[in-house]
Amino acid sequence: MKKETRQKALPPRAKRMDRSARLQSARTWVKTYKGKNIAAGYRKHFVDWVCAFRELEILGVKIDAAYKGQILKSVEDHIAARQRRKSRRVETPESSLDQDETFAYIAGYTEAGFAYGITWEEWGRLNQKNPLDREGDSRTNFNDETPDLPF
Repeated sequence: MKKETRQKALPPRAKRMDRSARLQSARTWVKTYKGKNIAAGYRKHFVDWVCAFRELEILGVKIDAAYKGQILKSVEDHIAARQRRKSRRVETPESSLDQDETFAYIAGYTEAGFAYGITWEEWGRLNQKNPLDREGDSRTNFNDETPDLPF
């Protein structure tokens, strides 16, 4: 018997609406909104910031231009930072190792975009030769003339 698969839950209806349906629903939502910041509430309930400002202006809601400019600048900065982090993660074909002036090997990046990995100092310590691996050392240099072993 084939196992039944469960369907994933759909996102909220307000998030699935197209613009015309959203504007129709938003007319009554704006009238009943009791919060302090209508733009933030509209964004949280319906869409992203850019679309929220555009649709609230269509609905005739007055929004402070300085507030709108500040929020849109913040959104642009967030998008640019995300693109920078993504471009850092993309491996270049000519170099298989990701490195910079601090790190000899970058293992990855944090959510904030900071690199982590092996520093050049640690890399130098790892690449130092082991004192037992010196050439001519009888403990590590095996050749055809091995001494007679007692056992």
